[in-house]
Amino acid sequence: MSEIRPLAPDEFTLFVDIVTNAYPGWKIEDKEKITKRLIEINEQDSTVAFYGLFRRGRLLGGMRLHNFRMNFFNCRIDAGGVGLIAVHLLHKKERVAKEMVEFFLHHYRAQGAPLALLYPFRPDFYHQMGFGLGSKINQYRVPPNALPRSSSKAHVRYLDARDQQALGDCYARTVDRTHGMIEKSANELRSLLKQHVVGYEKDGRIEGYLAFTFAQGENWLINDIQVQELVYENRETLLELVTFLHTQFDQIRHIIINTHEEFFHYLLLDPRNSSNNIIPPVYHESNVQGTGIMYRVIDVPAALDILANRDWGGQTCCIRLTIRDTFLPENGGRWLLQMENGELQMPVTGEHEVELQMDIAEFSALLIGAVDFHSLYRYGLADVSDPAFVPVLGKAFAAETRPVCTTQF
Repeated sequence: MSEIRPLAPDEFTLFVDIVTNAYPGWKIEDKEKITKRLIEINEQDSTVAFYGLFRRGRLLGGMRLHNFRMNFFNCRIDAGGVGLIAVHLLHKKERVAKEMVEFFLHHYRAQGAPLALLYPFRPDFYHQMGFGLGSKINQYRVPPNALPRSSSKAHVRYLDARDQQALGDCYARTVDRTHGMIEKSANELRSLLKQHVVGYEKDGRIEGYLAFTFAQGENWLINDIQVQELVYENRETLLELVTFLHTQFDQIRHIIINTHEEFFHYLLLDPRNSSNNIIPPVYHESNVQGTGIMYRVIDVPAALDILANRDWGGQTCCIRLTIRDTFLPENGGRWLLQMENGELQMPVTGEHEVELQMDIAEFSALLIGAVDFHSLYRYGLADVSDPAFVPVLGKAFAAETRPVCTTQF
């Protein structure tokens, strides 16, 4: 019989040992320092809590839970995040991770959060638990002078701890207008300012910032800039920040930027990366892509209710929605959705015009806006009782924008 509960301070040393062995690639050298840091986070950050799974009083695994506030199509919602899931090497394949994820989902469902999210060590592992793929990330690796240079970077300056409030205000305004973005805690803002951060300031207000680190190449004279976070409120801010990057070309080999922006290559003077790869017949490799963040609806009616006032493509239709959820059975079921000129009503009674059946993972990706309905139908991941309604459902579930997540956890 397993017990899952918050870790006590004297149990963090055991947890760090488990984490070190579970993720040997991290090369944690100072376990005592890491242990102290995790205890400080646990005590000082009210949005984070560490839990352990115990059997017969022995710690077999642990995880870090995050209480998030997230922009969900212009509605602020609670969402649950989980990270640092680690299982003792001697107890792999004993359902330790499964039980911890089940606890995680039930924990946030009980708190009224409609969504859960995580970064997977293996997407297929978490897909089986009902998590759907989120937006892809695009990584560009370009020389600094491939970025445009505007006429000025006069508003750009280094930021430090004294700018924490102004930086936080800038980020909060960005969250307000960006679907998928998550609020930052004070602890996250402090950590962000411990690296290199330059900001765009105008009339005493920070309107964007660039957080970055240096990465050494083959020798100490070859260095890259790794952009950790790029936030901007308008194009003037963006152009001055990339001008700052452009002017580093005499000493920096590459600027490495990870972005959700689909058309970022249009900003570049030369969209090619440094690989020199050609994709037949003549397509120059511009960036690499990766899947990462995964989302899961953990309360289907609650998630739909939040989006009731969203414009569902102006459609009028009565849909019977059937969601299969084998990992969290109480989350599956059937619901009647009545759309009238793009307004959603539920629950309703009566006869449906079309039935839509999906697994929870694909439904989660669809509802968050990470994938369009037409693609799911085309790939056999959504079943419709009458194919004539596919265009209607495509318009109803269409998202204006893909979810953006810059929070690492």
